[in-house]
Amino acid sequence: MCHGFTGSPQSVRPWAEFLADQGLTVSLPLLPGHGTRWQDMQITAWQDWYAEVDRELRALTERCGKVFVCGLSMGGALALRLAAKHGDAISGVAVVNPGNKVHDAAAPLLPVLRYLVRTTKGVVSDIAKPGAEEVGYDRVPLHAAHSLRRFFQQVDSELPGVTQPLLVMTSPQDHVVPAADSERILARVSSTDLRQTLLENSYHVATLDHDAERIFRDTFAFISRLAPEAAADPAQEGTAARGGA
Repeated sequence: MCHGFTGSPQSVRPWAEFLADQGLTVSLPLLPGHGTRWQDMQITAWQDWYAEVDRELRALTERCGKVFVCGLSMGGALALRLAAKHGDAISGVAVVNPGNKVHDAAAPLLPVLRYLVRTTKGVVSDIAKPGAEEVGYDRVPLHAAHSLRRFFQQVDSELPGVTQPLLVMTSPQDHVVPAADSERILARVSSTDLRQTLLENSYHVATLDHDAERIFRDTFAFISRLAPEAAADPAQEGTAARGGA
């Protein structure tokens, strides 16, 4: 399970814990440069973030019969790249508001702008539910934003390589990643088993929002359909492996 850009495992921990409670083994890594201070993220790039989830995937394939990859926002893009690169080693993909493009009007200027301006305003806690809060950076390092843009471009070119069953859960009211990103992903992948859930009552961080329970249930139903053995004994205790804030 992959968390998002400038965020931490906290944003997807309830999702991970729900699946673990159903008897699944869950890995929830903290991406390099995240979960500490934004200055630590300034010196990381998408290759570092992807390498971390790639390592976690390889570890899971050694101990689990079937592996599914999940992610929120940029974490969704990480999950999709894992699927494109690892093929049959992954049985399915479930993503929430996956990112596909940096839409800010200044994005084309990032290659130069990042040397003139260190940070911009953060993008955490886009949540409709009162009292819910996402743990993340209040500043976005522009070096990291530039790398994110390049990563999205890389993943977009690799989407035709995604052939696994795909569940995309999309918030029509998302102030960080527009629903158009989900639509482009659905249009470009090669998967024939495609499902989409609309999260009508949630904003970007839907895993902490009003539709969180629906995300959890739909994900487990998706996994159980493709791996019936996963639902054979929900009383078994799952393992939430590694986590951050």
